[in-house]
Amino acid sequence: MEKQAIMNGQDIERSLDRISLEIIERHHGVEELSLVGIHTGGVFLARRLQEKIFEHEGMRLPIGELDITLYRDDWSLISQNPIVRRSDIGFVLEDRKVILVDDVVFTGRTIRAAMDALMDYGRPRSIQLAVLIDRGGRELPIQPDYVGMAMCVTSNERVDVLLHECNEEDGVVLTTV
Repeated sequence: MEKQAIMNGQDIERSLDRISLEIIERHHGVEELSLVGIHTGGVFLARRLQEKIFEHEGMRLPIGELDITLYRDDWSLISQNPIVRRSDIGFVLEDRKVILVDDVVFTGRTIRAAMDALMDYGRPRSIQLAVLIDRGGRELPIQPDYVGMAMCVTSNERVDVLLHECNEEDGVVLTTV
């Protein structure tokens, strides 16, 4: 296996800062916004975006955590005993603009599952997608609204996002398998 560093911690922070500013600019503020992170990497990135938006706007956005395991169309193929984490959306979704946050978007199936799961909590006014890495390879017509880095990744390559909340340091690694 060959590994190549694509982003370091500073690169990730710069990307998140840019994404937070794009969110603020596109919405002319943040009054009606909420962040929902998809377990696991998306939850950590949503928390970081919440902090960056607070630094810029002085307003702390409501934030939620979403587990999409049982909403996936392939969960029975992945494992007969899937690990299900807790979803926690402690605010009313009705008429809110939700920014769904994930670390990597690939086929679009995770995002489709996340939108299905989110709708079980209510009907947001809109849903947008923020991702750190867009690796291409969509199987569904789903595109992120905010992207840290877009790259073309082949089928024999894997993108791993390492975050200090669960790894020793931040980074994005491309692994050839």
